[in-house]
Amino acid sequence: MSFFPILFLFLSLVAAENGLNAWLRYYPLANTSSVPQLIPSAILSLNSNTSSPVNTASLELQKGIQGILGHKVSIHHDIQSSTTLTVGTISSYTALFGKVNSSSVPQNLEDDGFYLSISNSTVQILGQNERGALYGAFEYLSLLARGNYSQISYTSNPNAPIRWVNEWDNLDGTIERGYGGPSIFFSNDLVVQDLTRVTQYARLLASIGINGLVVNNVNAKATLLSKENIEGLRRLADAIRPYGVQLGISLNFASPTADGTALAKLSTFDPLEASVVTWWNDMTTLLYQQIPDLAGYLIKANSEGQPGPLTYNRTLADGANLFARAVAPHKGIVMFRAFVYNQHLNESEWKADRANAAVEFFKDLDGKFEDNVVVQIKYGPIDFQVREPVSPLFANLKKTNTAVELQVSQEYLGQQAHLVYLAPMWKEILDFDLRVDGETSIVKDIVGGRRFKRNLSGSAAVVNVGTNQTWLGSHLAMSNLYAYGRLAWHPSLSSEVILQDWIKLTFSDDPVILSVITKISMASWPAYESYTGNLGIQTLTDILYTHFGPNPTSMDNNGWGQWTRADKFSIGMDRTVSNGTGFAGQYPTELAAKLEKINTTPEELLLWFHHVPYTHRLKSGKSVIQHFYDSHYSGAETAQTFVTQWETLKGKIDESRYNDVLYRLVYQAGHSIVWRDAINGFYRNLSGIADEIGRVGNHPWRIEAENMDLEGYKTVSVEHPEMASSGMAIVTTSNSTIGDATTTIDYPSSTYDIAVGYFDLMGGRARYEIFVGGKTVGKWASDNEDTLGNDHSKYLDGHSATRVTFKAVKIERGDELKIIGTPDGIEQASLDYVAFLRDGIID
Repeated sequence: MSFFPILFLFLSLVAAENGLNAWLRYYPLANTSSVPQLIPSAILSLNSNTSSPVNTASLELQKGIQGILGHKVSIHHDIQSSTTLTVGTISSYTALFGKVNSSSVPQNLEDDGFYLSISNSTVQILGQNERGALYGAFEYLSLLARGNYSQISYTSNPNAPIRWVNEWDNLDGTIERGYGGPSIFFSNDLVVQDLTRVTQYARLLASIGINGLVVNNVNAKATLLSKENIEGLRRLADAIRPYGVQLGISLNFASPTADGTALAKLSTFDPLEASVVTWWNDMTTLLYQQIPDLAGYLIKANSEGQPGPLTYNRTLADGANLFARAVAPHKGIVMFRAFVYNQHLNESEWKADRANAAVEFFKDLDGKFEDNVVVQIKYGPIDFQVREPVSPLFANLKKTNTAVELQVSQEYLGQQAHLVYLAPMWKEILDFDLRVDGETSIVKDIVGGRRFKRNLSGSAAVVNVGTNQTWLGSHLAMSNLYAYGRLAWHPSLSSEVILQDWIKLTFSDDPVILSVITKISMASWPAYESYTGNLGIQTLTDILYTHFGPNPTSMDNNGWGQWTRADKFSIGMDRTVSNGTGFAGQYPTELAAKLEKINTTPEELLLWFHHVPYTHRLKSGKSVIQHFYDSHYSGAETAQTFVTQWETLKGKIDESRYNDVLYRLVYQAGHSIVWRDAINGFYRNLSGIADEIGRVGNHPWRIEAENMDLEGYKTVSVEHPEMASSGMAIVTTSNSTIGDATTTIDYPSSTYDIAVGYFDLMGGRARYEIFVGGKTVGKWASDNEDTLGNDHSKYLDGHSATRVTFKAVKIERGDELKIIGTPDGIEQASLDYVAFLRDGIID
């Protein structure tokens, strides 16, 4: 009996992994009974140039076949009698063989498309271009790695030519809205020397069909264009070129007036000034001399303090066309962001509305952009919220190229410390019918160029990978990067199919693993929406600080325009034409009429479009405020189940990844309760309307820290009282004083889980020890800033609020409870409450 299938299975179960290979692990198949007939005897690579994606494809095929099937296949560049796997372009193949298999050469391949034919060990992978051949190779290996041995023959074309990722990396190595460590591209204002991680990232991108990579922040620095950095950009382009990924860069509109660039400084950046035109033409020539295949430029202008053409009373089209004309001779393109708005709005003006900005700025410019300009439009009108309607700008630019902008980096969605699988949300956007001129106008067809017959269109996603070996800071968050690439290529795929492909490639095809990760991932976006902000009210986070934890107070009374207009009696933005900001009227007539009325507006967007009393009744019969209460409780309850479901996978997933995911899910379970209590408490206090079930503000199983006997601790009021269990907390009297909080437990004798609510502040690693009846129950450190990549806080607030749980502690009524807190650095030890939880009690 052959023993290697058992060995392969054993290795796949015990090998520790760090996530660096993501879905390209190429682990041995557990069932290899049909392996001999699957293994090609050799690979014929129709290009031997080391920078060619075809050569890369042959090397990848060799590596993948050896890893998955356990057989090393030789690579040849000329016809061998034993050759059974051929990879190259259609043109190179027909130059040798004249036809594909016994049929004509495929006629329906588009740029980057590929033809894949598998007949046992005879395989043909042919691309319309070299990049397409590489994509076909990754497709073949993905099928093998998922145990799919089907005999197939088909062509595959991308939905659109532009499939880019944007990285918001700063030259100093920090990453704006990045949660996976420092930049892999930049450090100390220069391109890094070691580009190993850059090449590895290009490999991941190519495997999901991504063809463009913008490496620097849209809030760009002009010194990106220094002589040293242009040389560094050349090295970056060289590192990613073998994977068919083209380099793009973000530009600062005012670069001609800045010091430190490769060209002489000007006194103006007016896009219609001849000297400025010449400056950008010369700079573009310099760049293309170093990087002949530079994809083009990404521009953020006149937004959030960035300079732009409006500074000189020029139009946004004038600004975009300045760059478009500079890159046109080099076949480059310009991605011009539609994220243009005034962040100094006056909320007292009833018709003021940030959501109106994109259409107001761009609609009248339709048809005035050069043909190589693509307006990059965020999927919603505000800013990557947990739920927004589709941006109406997609329906208003019929003569302009457009691309949808998504965000893999979870800026407003838990920052990779919370599991939120985003593909279902993206699918709702891509599948939405805008009904332009009363005709079917699905977003994926608009950004695919078909609806308005545009040749240049597509998608971009803000990703923000870092040096963390999981790339995004979380193993499960990588499902979002994978899903983005798959949807950019084939937006009709279901989010669950994509997810299960990713699970098989990243973890295993074990039915239990598939079931558990599918269940928690598919439940994660609805759960997050439920415990953060629902009915279209947006993510009720702190928009003025970290964008991470709850702070509904920050949504209003400022100029940023992410308003809820919540007062004592009512809530929601009136965006109707008849009485509100008029935003609903920016949609095509058929859709606008539906959104104008409360009873025809989808309830999940009710508060986005309408201002209603808290007592307004939904179709369920519940009031708006009761729906808020119930949803926040149900969402948090769902988050608790993620932990118990994941725990069933112990022993089925390598220990390193199992523990890392478990840590984050435990954190999410605790932080979801922080969200639940903060949002519910805020609106209960604002409205004065009690929870019908009596849960909000009622915690009979909690002991408030300020009610304990304190030594070395002091009671403090929390600035936003809903962020603490009773509006107060305790902190050590100084950052050098050890605190002792003691009380007598007055709960029935039983076995409990003990949950401690505390605040994990930046600037130190405070330590805690909890005792029951004189015995240590557990110890922990306030070190989330070491273990979670989200933006942290130095305040007692919804970002720092968290909790730790100790399970199955035997309690006798009358036992002493003691918590010792030891501050560290500038961090004082802080406590909010202690909860005693029996089975079935979530608190």
